[in-house]
Amino acid sequence: MTPRVLKGTPIRSGSILVLALIVSFSLLLSREDTPEIETDPNYGSFVFYERFPSKMIPPRPVDVWLPPDCEEDLNDRYPVIYMHDGQLVFNKRTSPFAGFFWKPFDWYVGGMFLETDKIMTKLISENKIRPAIIVSVWYLSRASENMPQKPIMEVETSLTRIGDSDVRPNEVTSDNYLKFLVDELKPFVDHNFRTLSGRSNTYTMGASMGGSISAYAISEYPDIFGGAACLSTEWAHGDGAEIDWYEGHWPKAGSHRLYFDYGTETYDAAYEPYQKRMDRVMHSHGFVEGEDWVTKKFYGADHSPKAWRERLRIPLTFLLGK
Repeated sequence: MTPRVLKGTPIRSGSILVLALIVSFSLLLSREDTPEIETDPNYGSFVFYERFPSKMIPPRPVDVWLPPDCEEDLNDRYPVIYMHDGQLVFNKRTSPFAGFFWKPFDWYVGGMFLETDKIMTKLISENKIRPAIIVSVWYLSRASENMPQKPIMEVETSLTRIGDSDVRPNEVTSDNYLKFLVDELKPFVDHNFRTLSGRSNTYTMGASMGGSISAYAISEYPDIFGGAACLSTEWAHGDGAEIDWYEGHWPKAGSHRLYFDYGTETYDAAYEPYQKRMDRVMHSHGFVEGEDWVTKKFYGADHSPKAWRERLRIPLTFLLGK
């Protein structure tokens, strides 16, 4: 079984090593899940799984981005960042919003994508961060998969719906989503790519509800994830119930790095009181602001991919900086 190389994609000679790598493990997937490879001579390589299998959650697309020149030295190993809301992480031909139909809307909102590969490549070329692998996980049911399950269930079991969300408490599936990341996806990535698999080199990142699930991952799996970046974190479900829950379920300082931020416009305008509560949790668990934890306020920034893209270099540098 061989991987599909997307037509029209430029392939460098060194990328043959990437192809060989993919062939070596494509037998682990069914024929319909044979990965596609897309290589850009300037911005690295993508390995795209259209239906990554799981026993925990429905199969879904997963992108693995490999930094430029990663195939040049086969002894190099890389940290890994697991990013949520994968549809928005990269602007590539397999992205659902990359088609002609979406272009007017994409222009109107200032861009649908975080352009993570381009920002990573720039930071690497400037020697500001360590090269890293990005694993981008697409959502199928965003609210139910990203809403922190245990804290919400403790306070919301009597409600028919959670806050202003259309998700009922018994529909929240974030525990299974995290089990998928930890028990299925991460072992696969560590086995088949040249990763630094330990906690100190394993991170998670997301915006809005992707920030919520990133924080929850630190709470639930502190021995797996050594850091998280939570942009415009959606704390408001259950009036910040997860923040109160984290007071008793947050790791002590010493082995983790945490980044939080928020803007001042649109949805973000309501986040500051919740973030200040989370900052108190960080203080109470021994984290030192400016060292192993930062919270940043961005005046004039709204709740949009454009705003997150414009500051994405900051959390990436915080997690991966040299």
